[in-house]
Amino acid sequence: MTNPWIVSLLLGATLVQANLYPPAVLNLGPEVIKKHLTQALENHDATAILQELPLLRGMQDKSGSIPILDSFVNTVLRYIIWMKVTSANILQLVVQPSTYDQELVVRIPLDMVAGLNTPLIKTIVEFQMSTEVQALIRVERSKNGPARLNLSDCSSNESTLRLSLLHKLSFVVNSLAKNVMNLLMPALPQIVKSHLCPVIQQAFDDMYEDFLRLTTAPIALSPGALEFDLLSPAIQDSNILFNLKAKLLDSQARVTNWFNGSATPLMETTPDRAPFSLTVRQDLVNAIVTTLIPQEELVILLRFVIPDVARQLQMDIKEINAEAANKLGPTQMLKIFTHSTPHIVLNEGGATAAQSVVLEVFPTNTDVRPFFSLGIEASYEAQFFIAENRLMLNFNNVSIERIKLMISDIKLFDPEVLKDTLTKILEYTLLPNENGKLRTGIPMSMPKALGYEKAMWSVSKGALKLTPASS
Repeated sequence: MTNPWIVSLLLGATLVQANLYPPAVLNLGPEVIKKHLTQALENHDATAILQELPLLRGMQDKSGSIPILDSFVNTVLRYIIWMKVTSANILQLVVQPSTYDQELVVRIPLDMVAGLNTPLIKTIVEFQMSTEVQALIRVERSKNGPARLNLSDCSSNESTLRLSLLHKLSFVVNSLAKNVMNLLMPALPQIVKSHLCPVIQQAFDDMYEDFLRLTTAPIALSPGALEFDLLSPAIQDSNILFNLKAKLLDSQARVTNWFNGSATPLMETTPDRAPFSLTVRQDLVNAIVTTLIPQEELVILLRFVIPDVARQLQMDIKEINAEAANKLGPTQMLKIFTHSTPHIVLNEGGATAAQSVVLEVFPTNTDVRPFFSLGIEASYEAQFFIAENRLMLNFNNVSIERIKLMISDIKLFDPEVLKDTLTKILEYTLLPNENGKLRTGIPMSMPKALGYEKAMWSVSKGALKLTPASS
């Protein structure tokens, strides 16, 4: 019935041309775009602007340059006491791909009822006006800063305009109303352009700035913070994409790590049907985990913490060297040095973590030289989830992949004989310690700010993705 209100968003292809991939991508689908642009129009009282459209003056201005038409208008207007828009509505927006590459089509229909008062009849003559606005939104590039989305060429086309009389009256009044509508047909598009397009411009700018503020708001870590900034905006299908760079800050707000475009593929960023998604590259995920879980040394009095495992370790050592086992005292001590922080590997089937540690066994807490030192490569299951609007990470199910005997004062032995006991030690000591550092989680205000109360994390190859949870 009506032509679309075209909002065309042209993609700056800097990242693609350079074959670089952003560390994170915020993907806003048509549902989010519609919701926030509609809210921005409401905030700017767009319907009130429509109700104040100067219909009479607009018809006079349109006809003023044509003497014959101007005379006709003046004749018609002599029978009109007043004329105004009595009600106005902005109907549901439709966002869809353009027929042109890297453009976005948005249709925003307008529905209005206008009334006029004439001495020819005591009641108000009402007619309905339906139209759409057309605009073009482009990615504008700047030599001094990043590209940004901008709205321009806003207009209303006469081909989208439909006028109809709501109630048929007398022949004379119907003829007057028909003449008024004939005069409005060429005049209304310019009236709408002059008065509504500036509001649309302001609403779009506000929406865009809101998206940028949401995207770049600092995310608290413990310690430090994570901050995103815009690399470039882009368009895919019906979606707006913000390609993001990132930086990590310490507790003194000093930058400790930068993440810009990389030759490492982020992951699949093609828009799916989710209203929005935030996709984070694996190397950035690992940098965040390193911030939350720094390298450290754990000292454990084994018999006080996990006495059953202490007895099991003593039995294992007895099989290797009975004399050494007898030297294990009540203050038998372990030291665990985390040679690396957990390294997250993200795949379609889920997430795992790999970590290298050095474990030393001392007969008592007063000994300075260990019985032996072991290099251990362990892996865990890594579970990402949302709890109370926070990103949570939890490790479980320790698996020891490799053990190397580094130093031994008791005798050379195959460290594989200790594998079951060492697995329990890591399960009961190292994992609870690291999970404790992750317990506070990472606050994620983005879903709620975009209008979604619940969200979920999913894992794909090389990436972690935040989307709204299914209702």
